[in-house]
Amino acid sequence: MHLSRRPNNIPFELVSNGSVATIGAYDGIHLGHQKLLDNMLALAHANGLPSVVMSFEPTPKEYFSSSSPPARLMRFREKVDALASYGIDLFYCPRFDEQMKNIEVDTFIRQLLIQSLNIRHLVIGDDFRFAKERQGNVDQLRCAGKALEYEVHQVASVVEGGKRMSSTAIRQALQAGNLDDAALLLGRHYRMSGKVIEGAHLGKQLGFPTANVNLGRKKSAVMGIFAVRVSGFGYQSLDAVASVGTRPTFGGTKPVLEVHIFDFDEDIYGKYIHVDFVARLRSEQEFDQIRDLVEQMHCDAANAKAVLAA
Repeated sequence: MHLSRRPNNIPFELVSNGSVATIGAYDGIHLGHQKLLDNMLALAHANGLPSVVMSFEPTPKEYFSSSSPPARLMRFREKVDALASYGIDLFYCPRFDEQMKNIEVDTFIRQLLIQSLNIRHLVIGDDFRFAKERQGNVDQLRCAGKALEYEVHQVASVVEGGKRMSSTAIRQALQAGNLDDAALLLGRHYRMSGKVIEGAHLGKQLGFPTANVNLGRKKSAVMGIFAVRVSGFGYQSLDAVASVGTRPTFGGTKPVLEVHIFDFDEDIYGKYIHVDFVARLRSEQEFDQIRDLVEQMHCDAANAKAVLAA
């Protein structure tokens, strides 16, 4: 997959005969997103054209709510990796800034879709809006398509168990601790990935050595103590207990992901790991005495093992 952050970085030969594209935040790549991608890939294969996902970084919601952005389900690298594994040919992700915020509907279509991507087919969801103040809609896209020779394919939302698949619904489920509901919407357990970094070795001192992962996002979609499974670095599934929080007992302020892998004693600093969240055990809390924290950690480990064994 080719990643481009600027239009002059898109290989001309890739889209010279046209492309099949879809546009969206694609945060989490849930079942609704997967339906859009499947439709887009099918069209691309049928027409012998490259498949393109267009998104923005930061996301428009993050840009407009910079002081209190919505929790990001995926870091940028996680999204890139997920789209690459899906078989996408081009991920076009320009920066969302003041200029992009004020782009007019016609300019969006002609510059971004035609000049940059040379689209022949555009696959969008049933709630898609675009351009300045979200003035652009599917009718305008279809009208422009008649003159600019591209077709618009609108895909209905996926509804499962009476719930519409959306990143917002997944965030709400995760924040409420309903990991099963989130997994239903995602089609898999919620996952965080990242490189293991050097920490303060507090866990090791307490008898619970942890792999620390920088969250790489302004706000986490999950907070608390969890039963998890870890993969990567040559392993498919290792049972573990994880904490996502600020470590208030030690005066911490910045959220971090800490994972204690059961019966594991390897040096994995610098390794890229995946953490799948299976069940939420409790909220993070502050302890007056370290011994009380250690006692609770033993309880958390036992509860996580029980959940994962079931």
